Amino acid sequence: MLTFLGIESSCDDTAAAIVRFDPDAAQPATILSSVVEGQTDLHAAFGGVVPEIAARAHAERLDGCIEAALTEAGLTFGDLDAIAVTAGPGLIGGVLSGVMMAKGLSAATGLPLVGVNHLAGHALTPRLTDAVEFPYLLLLVSGGHCQFLIAYGPDSFRRLGGTIDDAPGEAFDKVAKLLGLGQPGGPIVEKRAAMGDAKRFSLPRPLLDRPGCDMSFSGLKTAVLRLRDQLIELQGGLYHQDVSDICAAFQRAMTDVLVEKSRRALALYLDEAPTKPVLAVAGGVAANQPIRQGLMSVCAELGVRFLAPPLRLCTDNAAMIAYAGLERFLAGHSDGFDLSARPRWPLDQTAPALLGSGKKGAKA
Repeated sequence: MLTFLGIESSCDDTAAAIVRFDPDAAQPATILSSVVEGQTDLHAAFGGVVPEIAARAHAERLDGCIEAALTEAGLTFGDLDAIAVTAGPGLIGGVLSGVMMAKGLSAATGLPLVGVNHLAGHALTPRLTDAVEFPYLLLLVSGGHCQFLIAYGPDSFRRLGGTIDDAPGEAFDKVAKLLGLGQPGGPIVEKRAAMGDAKRFSLPRPLLDRPGCDMSFSGLKTAVLRLRDQLIELQGGLYHQDVSDICAAFQRAMTDVLVEKSRRALALYLDEAPTKPVLAVAGGVAANQPIRQGLMSVCAELGVRFLAPPLRLCTDNAAMIAYAGLERFLAGHSDGFDLSARPRWPLDQTAPALLGSGKKGAKA
């Protein structure tokens, strides 16, 4: 029986969690506690996450979140077996805050330290919640990332495709900002889309005319900008129904792209003849109900099990980090005090960079 503390601080959610797992039992892990403190109020006036503000908030809140997670689980540091922490990718100030906290706790308690790829946390969530067997296909769809990955093991992933520019969550946020709807954009746009007519406006479905699983959402966002400006010029402003109809058209276009690209990724995955085929979705955009329904339909059509984590585990949390660290630990991995915070850390180290690279390596 292993009990791990997880620490997550890669973007604008400060989180700590305790996860327990018995490697000898054919059961999913147990989340003993999960504490998440969001920062929406701190960034609301800026229309997006400000890295410096986020990093400072993490530094101020991490100890309280960790204490709350231990209290909720009814445990002390003496009951833990190791500490797992997000070491990247993410906003470097926030990642560094979490890594330094984890190093300090490891030094003080003598507990092993395990650095975790934030994306691996999302990618392994289906195993945390449902003990899904490898290999499975994952659609990681969030504010900063969108990739199709075949998961073969805790540190073994093959990327089939991904976004070459904006991630879906980023596009939702930008569209919400263009329409004056506030942040975070995903839930707001989904709510307004439910009141709109998706057929009123025609928006592009980028890259559907090209083979493969890569995606692009920057042009879709730009199309919304042009549509907004055309309506303002024609009418002298935007009406409430205009905004709802634009949201509906945007969400429909996004869903159509994700569904068709998922169909293509599933074809490649099924060519490997998995014994128990699964398509799992993870990341904040996985909470969008129309997108979920579209993906479920494709899976039903192809005879593949569809799996989506509970909504609380779709967005950033530390339970997924604790579990991913636990899996790495069981595979024989741990880290020393030279563990580095990494702004970029692709899961598939062999695939060419989707978003370019620089001195610090591939972005995704």
